[in-house]
Amino acid sequence: MRQGTYLFTSESVSEGHPDKICDRISDAVVDAYLAAQPDARVAVETLVTTNKIVLAGEVRGPASISSQHLEELARAAVRDIGYEQDGFHWKNAEVDVWVHAQSVDIAQGVDAAGNKDEGAGDQGIMFGYACRETDELAPAPLHYSHRILQELARVRHGDANSPLGPDSKSQITLRYEDGAPVAVTSLVVSTQHAENASQEEIREIVRPVALDVLPEGWMCGEEAFYVNPTGKFVIGGPDGDTGLTGRKIIVDTYGGAAPHGGGAFSGKDPTKVDRSAAYAARYLAKNVVAADLADRCTIQLSYAIGVSHPLSIYVDLHGGGRVDEVALAKALPEIMDLSPRGIREDFDVNRPIYARTAAYGHFGRTPEDDGGFSWEKRDLTEALKSALS
Repeated sequence: MRQGTYLFTSESVSEGHPDKICDRISDAVVDAYLAAQPDARVAVETLVTTNKIVLAGEVRGPASISSQHLEELARAAVRDIGYEQDGFHWKNAEVDVWVHAQSVDIAQGVDAAGNKDEGAGDQGIMFGYACRETDELAPAPLHYSHRILQELARVRHGDANSPLGPDSKSQITLRYEDGAPVAVTSLVVSTQHAENASQEEIREIVRPVALDVLPEGWMCGEEAFYVNPTGKFVIGGPDGDTGLTGRKIIVDTYGGAAPHGGGAFSGKDPTKVDRSAAYAARYLAKNVVAADLADRCTIQLSYAIGVSHPLSIYVDLHGGGRVDEVALAKALPEIMDLSPRGIREDFDVNRPIYARTAAYGHFGRTPEDDGGFSWEKRDLTEALKSALS
């Protein structure tokens, strides 16, 4: 673990950020297909701009999910986020749906057949990471960036007269001493607002939220607390900036504190290892730290399209491990089936649990009774300890 004093920064974006609207719509499509047919295949992207929504991609699932149904899903997602603005309105936006059948060449590589197990839906590398900076075993700068925006969204949704708009961003810089975060040195929050709301009024809404979210005594001074630093943020969302699915992958994962393999999550069913294997890597890394085998853990997995098991497993305990990294890497596939089928069955993720992941991070969340965020469980600790004892 790095020692000494240093600064590290992460950012988050809200559910109303243009890119996150796209993630939400794409994951709503995944949920709809999995609810109708658990083994459906989905890879759908979304684009949004001024009063325009475009869906495109490939699916294999029930014909009952029509283009009209996909349009309705898109409008419902935008309505739930809260867009009823002249430049972007859930009811008035034009919706184009360009979704077609999955390629048979991809399908034959992924499908199980004869003695062949289900293969990965694509080649790629995936990373998982965990650390002791928060109770959730997630990096602190990103964790608190997410939580501030979540709380601001609750304020907005809970008050019909709130001047806050759906589009917002946060950015936190933390000071670290001897590898541990100890204070906020700067906090930036930019949030869309009503035309008649002043910068100071928005600042007084944000401040108590930040103070409540951050550990006591961590808040920076007023000179380093930036709220809407341009002075005005009325035009926002897709009317101010085009959005695309999968463009906030660092926000989705570890805020830059750990590597990212490059593949986005949203809009993909769990046969796509970009998503499911990244969840598995996080699960393994989190359980390594929860088992007190290390204070930080990074795990890399790699896959080839149509091949059922990872081509490589890499473990980095960042110089603070209490077990041998090579031995741990060898033990992981014995403890957990890391084939796409094995991951899906272990996490029970062939069900509609994905729209909720589209904002505020896929990691550092609480496992839910219906299987949501099941990759955040800490139920592998004893198996890890036993395998490495």
